[in-house]
Amino acid sequence: MRLRTTPTALSFFNLIRILRRKNIFAMADEGGIRGLHVDSTSAVGGGVQDAYGEDRATETQLVTPWIVSIASGYTLLRDPHHNKGLAFTEKERDAHYLRGLLPPAIMSQELQEKRLMQSIRQYELPLQKYIALMDLEERNERLFYKLLIDHVEELLPVVYTPTVGEACQKYGSIFRRPQGLYISLKDKGKILEVLKNWHEKSIQVIVVTDGERILGLGDLGCQGMGIPVGKLALYTALGGVRPSSCLGITIDVGTNNEELLKDEFYIGLRQRRATGQEYKDFLHEFMCAVKQNYGEKVLIQFEDFANHNAFDLLAKYRSTHLVFNDDIQGTAAVVLAGVVAALKFVGGKLVDYTFLFFGAGEAGTGIAELIALEMSKQINAPVEEARKKIWLVDSKGLIVSSRKDSLQNFKKPWAHEHEPVKNLLDSVKAIKPTVLVGSAGVGQAFTQQVIESMSSFNERPVILALSNPTSQSECTAEQAYKWSKGRAIFASGSPFDPVEYNGKTYVPGQANNAYIFPGFGHGLVISGAIRVHDEMVLSASEALAGQVTDEDFNNGLIYPSFSNIRKISAHIAANVAAKAYELGLASRIPHPQNLVEFAESCMYTPVYRSYR
Repeated sequence: MRLRTTPTALSFFNLIRILRRKNIFAMADEGGIRGLHVDSTSAVGGGVQDAYGEDRATETQLVTPWIVSIASGYTLLRDPHHNKGLAFTEKERDAHYLRGLLPPAIMSQELQEKRLMQSIRQYELPLQKYIALMDLEERNERLFYKLLIDHVEELLPVVYTPTVGEACQKYGSIFRRPQGLYISLKDKGKILEVLKNWHEKSIQVIVVTDGERILGLGDLGCQGMGIPVGKLALYTALGGVRPSSCLGITIDVGTNNEELLKDEFYIGLRQRRATGQEYKDFLHEFMCAVKQNYGEKVLIQFEDFANHNAFDLLAKYRSTHLVFNDDIQGTAAVVLAGVVAALKFVGGKLVDYTFLFFGAGEAGTGIAELIALEMSKQINAPVEEARKKIWLVDSKGLIVSSRKDSLQNFKKPWAHEHEPVKNLLDSVKAIKPTVLVGSAGVGQAFTQQVIESMSSFNERPVILALSNPTSQSECTAEQAYKWSKGRAIFASGSPFDPVEYNGKTYVPGQANNAYIFPGFGHGLVISGAIRVHDEMVLSASEALAGQVTDEDFNNGLIYPSFSNIRKISAHIAANVAAKAYELGLASRIPHPQNLVEFAESCMYTPVYRSYR
């Protein structure tokens, strides 16, 4: 009888034969892992070794991409971890069976970068640029991150807000191949098996969403995957977390978006959202499976969950898992840093400020709580005392004590004694805040009357229009400067161009979460942290505020330039790691002597590696 051998089996047998011939098994036994032969002391990231040669500390190490290259050079060119396109040298083309598969020209990574940026800039629509960049990431990972790191200010609005919002809305039409895991109600009881299907095993950071509250766009269901994909790209480009250790996950429990349910191209479950105990049980299975599969030190970042679920999940799992909610904690750290920096313009101390928030959801209450914590720390008083300086407005008006019985639990700490006030303008006139913060996702809520009122009792009113995307911003930069007669200290969630007013150029700041979460996550990874404490979030905020330079202040900015974001992230990571060690929450022993240098050495670098 003739033995039939499958293509997979043939590849495997050929691989074993060649590995033996090249003595690669011996190399693996001596401490090498996957394609990189490094000393175990080079390993970073809470005990997870540098399998692909991604960190700065291993830049000069030789890499052997033998898992994919021995059997077929054609396969190597389709592996985004190792593909270098036309940058393969003559020697590498011979060694890895690439002859004839590439044109004869050899092109440096810098020249490839120049060529691709020229191509991307020719697209007129931001979504076209987004699709082009996602395609690049899927075929040449290092070149993608080289572009993003070297052109961060130009490309950040493409891979992140505001373009990522449009990408999520149209995700069903632009979907190419999986960039993360989709876990739906169909997988109930099998979530651990689904996690094992992901090809990378040493995961350090997970960004997960259920798609119910994507930016200010509402319920986008399964198409919310664009958010984890975008966030993780920034974890790597801005924070230096290895792409191989990042995993985006969408939890699909249905959608209440009627347009999506009727859309023939919708890629998710066609049913109404699961709620109540069914939802809680499903999420609990997910959380337990993640911990079982990836261990105690994997960071789980909750992203764009609806308010009621976001607060419940954070409260339930913060004592048992390493969890972080960027909408609640990340936004809060960024805003607090901006407010602290604004002291230089306004004068006084933080405790002298009065805050009014338009929006009492995840972002609004999260920011308010972190500001209250910082105030209480400065004046050595209970946080309840500090909360009295902070007021919130929701859809029903000013949150006051007479409304307490009808309020959701997370709003009750902000119900102060005051007569009822029905709208934002009257609340501004009644409270007379120093700082006005918008986080409700209601575009143009900061009207001319609101900003003029703020300017009437503040010499330098602080206006923070944080809602994303741009269409949901409470006001534009031009409106803020014009209506305040150039006196406003303004920052927004989405980017705005510089504004000319009365012969002066005003450069608006961007209170972007991307300042915080990449460095924050990197700090957790390099310290091997097992839990997130509020003090660690405060440390991240203080580090960001400390990175605002005199030049930034001279330009009217309360946030540093994004061109220095990797340096900023290293300082944030060091501060977070230091606090983790101080609180006894770090597992990496021994404690690195210089945490900033250590954070920088552990950062992913996108330069091409040389192959044996």
